[in-house]
Amino acid sequence: MTDSAGFLPLSVPVEIAVPDIRRWIDGNTGIPGVWSFAAAEDGPHLAVTALVHGNEIGGAHVLDRWLRAGIRPARGRLSLAFCNLAAFRRFDPDDPTATRFVDEDLNRCWSDADLGMRRISSELRRARELRPLLDTVDVLVDLHSMLWPSDPLILAGETEKAARLAVAIGVPPTIVSDSGHAGGRRMIDYARFADPATDATAVLVEAGPHWQLSTVARMDLAAARALRHQGMARPGDALPADPPSLPAPRRAVVTRTITAASRDFAFVREFRGGEVIPARNTLIALDGEEEIRTPHDDCLLVMPTPMVPRGHTAVRLARLLD
Repeated sequence: MTDSAGFLPLSVPVEIAVPDIRRWIDGNTGIPGVWSFAAAEDGPHLAVTALVHGNEIGGAHVLDRWLRAGIRPARGRLSLAFCNLAAFRRFDPDDPTATRFVDEDLNRCWSDADLGMRRISSELRRARELRPLLDTVDVLVDLHSMLWPSDPLILAGETEKAARLAVAIGVPPTIVSDSGHAGGRRMIDYARFADPATDATAVLVEAGPHWQLSTVARMDLAAARALRHQGMARPGDALPADPPSLPAPRRAVVTRTITAASRDFAFVREFRGGEVIPARNTLIALDGEEEIRTPHDDCLLVMPTPMVPRGHTAVRLARLLD
């Protein structure tokens, strides 16, 4: 039996409680699950999103805490959005990998073509509900977590403006610029964020393993640093403080995205996301009879997925920047 993403289910401990977000479902914007607060002083519109994948409950904990704590912007507008509510409602800690989505991945629905077509799914309906919000957002921080072993990172898409935002947030310190997935466009790839000619920008925070307290804390800090970077944090609000020291950000650019072309894709050994392969042309995987080798020295492996269905991203290969 496979989960809703097509992966074999794993026995992974759920160390955090399922957040009770029933009080937040109605929202205050006319869009279910979306809350928005405006300050008297003009400023940017920052949105923090969670539950784009219904089983990634860590971000929902952050939004729930901010709402209960009364976090408000000192200027501009702050929006907090619980995204895939339908998938989240099905979350079961005894089968936690099974509710990533209902019909299709909400984080592959964000092309104009997908949003405009007549095709219907639970996730497309939700993307269309959320689209008016995104059309007003200046800065988006999308909170995610990871199933397979990997160092935390920030995905910045293809624009330099997003990479600059990611460096300013700096938590996690590894920033990866990439072109996304063959299977569809992510929320951070939505046209107004991905267009280098606009000011609107977005990053995706892969904060650490699913269902761990440390991941929730990292999400909380990343969102707080985004709020402070925009000059929107109010003195006295219950935001996490920076630790005494933070690692310097490091940047990488994806040079090749490996999409599984066969049902027989397999890595030659166990790899961890964030691992750097020193030598060019090192064999790392077999896709049927095709050999997958590193295209350059010092090749950073970005979120390798050992059990990957055909047509899904297996790993991204990246070059570290000075």
